[in-house]
Amino acid sequence: MNNLKTIRTVCFNLLLIFTGCVLCAVAIKGILIPQQFLAGGLTGLSLLIHYVLPGMPVGLIYFLLNIPLFVIGWLFVGPRFFYYSLAGVIIFSAVIFWPYPVFPIEDKVLSALASGMLTGAGSGIILKSLGSAGGLDILTVILFKKYSIRPGMFVLAFNAILMVIAVLSIPLEMVLYTLIYLYVSAQFMNFVLIGLSQRKVLMIISPKYKEISREIMDRLQRGVTIVTGEGGYTGKPLHILYTVIPFTALSRFKEMIRKIDPEALVVVTDTLEVMGKGIGNQPHW
Repeated sequence: MNNLKTIRTVCFNLLLIFTGCVLCAVAIKGILIPQQFLAGGLTGLSLLIHYVLPGMPVGLIYFLLNIPLFVIGWLFVGPRFFYYSLAGVIIFSAVIFWPYPVFPIEDKVLSALASGMLTGAGSGIILKSLGSAGGLDILTVILFKKYSIRPGMFVLAFNAILMVIAVLSIPLEMVLYTLIYLYVSAQFMNFVLIGLSQRKVLMIISPKYKEISREIMDRLQRGVTIVTGEGGYTGKPLHILYTVIPFTALSRFKEMIRKIDPEALVVVTDTLEVMGKGIGNQPHW
């Protein structure tokens, strides 16, 4: 039974990596290269070398550039992520050799948008697996785990630096179109990776806090913490309800609070990440 479960897990993660790699390869071969755009990270560097040395295949360049990063991946993220990522690099380097149809999009802005959506979705799907496709994905995971730096933001900052360097080799117009592509890609990657799993923090101040807390626990099946406080102006004691909920449950919570106490003070804030059984939303790298 355990062996069957392990095989299913491996196959599922390899399927995620394969699907994401194909989406990225479609964007590169179908849009980026025909439009002479760059990409981000090691893929962008591989494309830049390919434009300067057309005889060198993008897949081969990408594979060679990943070798030193795998040393870092082994030291910081463990053997499981290492092996899945190694499989990802091999898969991506292979599928980039496949022939893909060129997208019939003449407008360069639309090309940047379409390629950004494909690449962002592909990268997000890959990072939902237990590995990556190499490149910046390895550094992205390390920085997210150790410093809580959002994947999309790190990739966007790194790629902006790469574009400054690229101005020396390709026309400025192509660099500007590439920046549009990179921004869209980063946003789509964040959406696929975190998306509707983002958690919200609710702080509720109401004299009917007991009734609201019972509704949260009994009907909505969520945990809640009651914090004792004091009004700054009145000096009277009060109780603050603190709870963490999925984004998809926010409207139901607000409606419930509105019915019990229309004058309740409700503060809703975003979270970067949440750890904990049942409500956590950390990626499982």
